[in-house]
Amino acid sequence: MSVRIAVAGCTGYAGGELLRLLLQHPEVTIGNLTAKSSAGSRLIEHHPHLLPLADVEVLDTTAENLAGHDVVFLALPHGASAAVAEQLGDDVLVIDAGADFRLSDPADWQKFYGTPHAGTWPYGLPELPGQRAALAQTNRIAVPGCFPTTVTLALLPALTAGLTDGRDVVVVAPTGPSGAGKSLKVNLLAAELLGNTSAYGVGGVHRHVPEMLQNFRRLGAEAPTLSFTPVLVPMARGILATVTAPLNGDNLDNKDLDKLDQRVRTAYADAYADEPFVHLLPEGIWPQTQAVLGSNAVQVQVAVDEAANRLVAVAALDNLAKGTAGGAVQSMNLALGLPETTGLSTIGVAP
Repeated sequence: MSVRIAVAGCTGYAGGELLRLLLQHPEVTIGNLTAKSSAGSRLIEHHPHLLPLADVEVLDTTAENLAGHDVVFLALPHGASAAVAEQLGDDVLVIDAGADFRLSDPADWQKFYGTPHAGTWPYGLPELPGQRAALAQTNRIAVPGCFPTTVTLALLPALTAGLTDGRDVVVVAPTGPSGAGKSLKVNLLAAELLGNTSAYGVGGVHRHVPEMLQNFRRLGAEAPTLSFTPVLVPMARGILATVTAPLNGDNLDNKDLDKLDQRVRTAYADAYADEPFVHLLPEGIWPQTQAVLGSNAVQVQVAVDEAANRLVAVAALDNLAKGTAGGAVQSMNLALGLPETTGLSTIGVAP
């Protein structure tokens, strides 16, 4: 199979990561690369690490330049994908790395993004129950947000096993600034970021909150609630999410901690036994962002906080890889009928 690929928004961080992964994909030929404001430049001006594509000219993002490809990746700002996607035919696999088609509730979209809802596409998180089958039968895919991918995979086994009901979930998640894209922002300047740690999007206002709650409901939570605090830290990329939730006393014998610990661990081990990219670490070893840097791997560890009667799950991933571009390529493989792991690695870069 030879799959011809176009990438719209190729000059941003997500677009660059897509190209890095696609250059290593054995079934892919990279075609047109586009970006609105950078049209006419060479790719090396934006991504000097992508030497095989150094002299490729960046074209304008138009339907004409994206036509004639088997797959089109949209790595565009939120709200920009819908207008481009509607000009592409049903014979093209379109994969949106932005938020435009992730949410199913138009009210949620309007509240958090402030524009009309464009619709809902199949969700590119293969690890969700039944999602691989859905992705194998579609030509439109919405790639999840990086925080929802991390938090959902941290809590998935607990929700599906009934260990918690999804209420009073608390998440604190340090992350690097690459998730905010290349746009200039004062809080992302080196003088503000280096040697500093700061919370942002506090109090339920982060745009990924409704997406995480939507995923919890898909996993069986009837009335989930979430307190989410992202934290900006001085590393380029990566997320380390600590997720806690009350244990469901109706389904557990909380009097025997050893048995409770084992039941929780068994639920996670069973859920991820056959997952190629999600790895439950051995007891006593905790996830690290450097261990997943540049890879499509997710590291997970779980414990029981007996005094608080809460589950504690920690997950680490690379926000640009599994959190965006890697998840997009993984979903593309499923949609094209390729082995899910094609072109993707679980090997990180450390230190």
